[in-house]
Amino acid sequence: MSSQKTIRGPLEIESALSSFIETKALDGLAIEPQEFWDKFGAFLKEYKTLADQFLKTRDDIQSLIDQWHIERRDQAHDEDSYNSFLNDIGYILPRPNTVSVNTNNVDPEIAAVAAPQLVVPIDNARYALNAANARWGSLYDALYGTDIISDADGAEATGPYNPKRGAKVIEYTRTLLDKHFPLDSLSHKDSHSYRIVNQNLVVATTNGDGTLLDKEQFIGYTGDMDNPDSIFLCKNNLHIEIIIDAKDQIGSTDSANIADVMVESAVSTIMDCEDSVATVDAEDKVTAYANWLGLMKGTLETSFVKGSQTIIRKLNPDSAITLANGEQGTIRRRSLLLVRNVGMHLTTDMITIDGEGVHETLIDAVVTTLCGMHDLIKAEHLKNSPAGSIYIVKPKMHGPDEVAMADKMFSTIESMLSLNPNTIKIGIMDEERRTSLNLLACIEAASERVVFINTGFLDRTGDEIHTSMEAGPVVPKTEMKTQQWLTAYEDINVDEGLKAGLLGHGQIGKGMWARPDDMADMLEEKVSHPLAGASCAWVPSPTAATLHALHYFDVNVSDVQRSFEDRELTSRELMLQIPILEAGRELSPQEINSELRNNAQGILGYVSRWVGQGVGCSKVPDINDVQLMEDRATLRISSQHITNWLHHGVITEEQIESTMQEMAALVDDQNSDDPDYIPMSDDLSESISFQAALALIFEGRDQPNGYTEFLLTERRQRMKASLRKSSDI
Repeated sequence: MSSQKTIRGPLEIESALSSFIETKALDGLAIEPQEFWDKFGAFLKEYKTLADQFLKTRDDIQSLIDQWHIERRDQAHDEDSYNSFLNDIGYILPRPNTVSVNTNNVDPEIAAVAAPQLVVPIDNARYALNAANARWGSLYDALYGTDIISDADGAEATGPYNPKRGAKVIEYTRTLLDKHFPLDSLSHKDSHSYRIVNQNLVVATTNGDGTLLDKEQFIGYTGDMDNPDSIFLCKNNLHIEIIIDAKDQIGSTDSANIADVMVESAVSTIMDCEDSVATVDAEDKVTAYANWLGLMKGTLETSFVKGSQTIIRKLNPDSAITLANGEQGTIRRRSLLLVRNVGMHLTTDMITIDGEGVHETLIDAVVTTLCGMHDLIKAEHLKNSPAGSIYIVKPKMHGPDEVAMADKMFSTIESMLSLNPNTIKIGIMDEERRTSLNLLACIEAASERVVFINTGFLDRTGDEIHTSMEAGPVVPKTEMKTQQWLTAYEDINVDEGLKAGLLGHGQIGKGMWARPDDMADMLEEKVSHPLAGASCAWVPSPTAATLHALHYFDVNVSDVQRSFEDRELTSRELMLQIPILEAGRELSPQEINSELRNNAQGILGYVSRWVGQGVGCSKVPDINDVQLMEDRATLRISSQHITNWLHHGVITEEQIESTMQEMAALVDDQNSDDPDYIPMSDDLSESISFQAALALIFEGRDQPNGYTEFLLTERRQRMKASLRKSSDI
């Protein structure tokens, strides 16, 4: 099927995209289509040239690093010499003495509230709406449906409702209320009613009436003072809502008629156009853009069938409440939305100039901003950003010069769309080696619009492996998290964010919890993120957001950050300790085989869905059937790891091919219940997915910075063409 093109000046545009822009994105904005295309064409020409230059610089630097290692292959690694070399070639730049972030018009969800952050594929409207509405989550549901509540003593999650399990949930919740919102010498466990008296919350218990120990925690209520429908409490800028309903199944059996406790959870969400999607052409991209536009207009809706019912999903409205002082107030019910654009390395033929494709990130920047402008003109109570900002997360930038280019690019977009300067805010993904080594300078390069730095430790590991490909065989993947460079990387992200003044202006973030079914482990381990000074951390689901939110009641992140402000900056040299095998260490055949099988299974489990079904992020069972959240970042690590071991003779091509064949059969079996899954083992030589996985390994050294998108995109396009051809027969 040949695509149709629309000609607009020097631009040839896929008609699906041009139609979307002209009839949907520009509709309602004071911008004439011809004026837009003229300015867009000039913009693309200017920044395509700049992007090409920066990509060449990346390749040139990588070549220099490769050659340095090759020339010293038979020598012990000299860290001092290596450090000097990286300084000499401009890979490491001097740390700025003073950096002052002065970003204005930042919404409190980013500037002042420490809380979980969701990342969700924007091409799935249902997921996007679920995430946007995940600002509040049911604690009862989150506890009841996860492994935090033990199955012991008949408390299994069986049938529509198990009262024994429900009783454990209620007990757990009451304990949390006592911990975070204590009463003066009494307990929520003994409560039998809640009411408002003289602007205070009064809790009637079996032992008498009590009030909050900290009366400032009472924010407001709905319903009558003597018989409220809900109570709002706050700690560390994060809210809970106690739902009271005597007619509810749970509330009717509760001593205080508490039907649920809602927790303010995913206060912000990244709508992702990048690693969690598989958008390979104009058709896919328009779906993503249309969903973002619908969110910005507030009109996005979707429906699905559940049992015998059709469920309609749309954005939640805000709630009117009576504040503690008797005045009327509003509770925000929607997550603050950011959008992540693709990286600069990707080109697309959705738009061509003189027959050449352009960098997809340039199209993303303009079109997602154009969509975001609709939020700026909405009624105040419907706005995503009452502060009047558009939040764009920029991934995979390499160093401060590229950040400066992004800052300049956004200024140009603001001018061409008649936006106020610095309307567009930038989130800097700290996930490439040259960025993390020069993070403070990166922040300085966008000091008037930066609102976000986040450690993307998965991509950062992939870049670490690729950058040091010629240094030697890397340690097993299972040992990567214990390496010194990774600890230093995580610490520096906080240190330099605080030194730059992000406190009160933006987020300092940490990465994703990758095991979505292991919530008990998450509750135990992920508290390390706020304790490390992170004001947000990524979670894989609304349920995980609700549970991770409990950590921010435990930890006052602002206090932690203030305690860190004067600590000595972590040495950047610690990040230069390359994670290669120690001299003389030989891995056993069992260690090698285990690592190879794990990596191969992970690659095939992810690629088979990406190429075969266009699924960019999902729960993928590992070799032991443990469900893991996989996206292109995890694929980058696994493929580069095998490539590295192949390159240094730890494994052979024959071992790889044999293991991949074995794992293809396993992955096929793991997906046998999915009617849309396309098996690989029937004909491995003709399987587009299997051959894509092999290419990621055998061509991995040649992929710029170890990125996977080039090979994946070509194979997914081929698969889509094959599926269309089959459907036409």
